[in-house]
Amino acid sequence: MKDIERISLELSRQCGKGCSFCYNGSNPGGETYWTANDVVDFARDCARNGVRSFSFGGGEPLEYPEIFLILDALKGTIFRSLTTNGLHLSRMFDQLVGAHPDKVHVSIHFPGNEPEVKRVIAQVTALRQEGIASGINLLVRASELEATRQAVGKIHAAGIGNDRIIYLPMRGMDTPSPADIASVAVHPFQSTTCLGHCGKSPRFISIDSERKAAWCSYTTSRCTLEQPTWADLHAAMKGLGLKPCWNPSDRKVGVNPPHHRSTQEYTTTDRPIGECTPHIAYKSQNHLKP
Repeated sequence: MKDIERISLELSRQCGKGCSFCYNGSNPGGETYWTANDVVDFARDCARNGVRSFSFGGGEPLEYPEIFLILDALKGTIFRSLTTNGLHLSRMFDQLVGAHPDKVHVSIHFPGNEPEVKRVIAQVTALRQEGIASGINLLVRASELEATRQAVGKIHAAGIGNDRIIYLPMRGMDTPSPADIASVAVHPFQSTTCLGHCGKSPRFISIDSERKAAWCSYTTSRCTLEQPTWADLHAAMKGLGLKPCWNPSDRKVGVNPPHHRSTQEYTTTDRPIGECTPHIAYKSQNHLKP
């Protein structure tokens, strides 16, 4: 636990987009066990014990009523990032800029949807113009490689390079191979540590909206925090295993791995989403230095 630097925290499972494939089953009526005070106190406690970065997700963090209170309270205490679907971003843009998180990533769940791709490109560009580090989480399906390739071309043409894109393999069905993602990304790219194999990251922990902690956002191997403190997190992770969420043989479309949980994450590497790391022909390195 002394090496843990990054924590991904699901503020809630509330998300109006309600994607059918969401790894954690987020939906418009999703609930949470986290209060804003608990989140702030927990993040400060973790920061005192060496954690450098908190990434806020969900659910949709911009649907969490006190997200800006949390971001303001933790300014200067810890690296604050969040991942959003962007549907509320235009309406809440000034508030987000005012809270000035250290990084914001906007997700593209449907690369073949041209309006979604254009919207996200515009939002990521606008955030950077306001001095906020920004990027794209791009969901890659095995069955939609050509559409994804075309979306990547548009993203690159807008001046957003692979250093600002996280290529996330679909889990649970329609899972692309590392070679598939490399063919879409073209250049050296960033993806999850579990792209080629399942394993713990020595620096990352995922905690869901029910206060259950795990080594990866996708796994069902979880332990509940009795209290939102560093000491309880340390106790929860002690001896906790990591059950794979998928099998490499289940990459074909429509095959659901037996351990896929209905509550999401973005796999393990070095980035608060599960963790992310750059790949050169899917060679792993560290990424995201706060």
